[in-house]
Amino acid sequence: MHPPLTIHRHPIKEFSINIIEQFQKCHLDHPVGKFFGKCTDLKIELDQCFRQEKAVKRKANFEESKKLKERVRAYRKENSEIRENKNFAQV
Repeated sequence: MHPPLTIHRHPIKEFSINIIEQFQKCHLDHPVGKFFGKCTDLKIELDQCFRQEKAVKRKANFEESKKLKERVRAYRKENSEIRENKNFAQV
């Protein structure tokens, strides 16, 4: 199973867009043959493109999560210091 083949959802590579169009055309040209492996080669290429897209997205998400973790750590550190100062002032 593959993700939706809408071109606007896969803007990473022109190559992927070309394969998506070929794959959709193959399914239209061979409505029965698609069930017997007529479009399998294109499907394999399409899967490889999607794996590459996923790797790029995964890396970007990982970098974003590292930034978020750093912001959270800084926020917690700042709040713990403020609490310590308040507790110290109350004693």
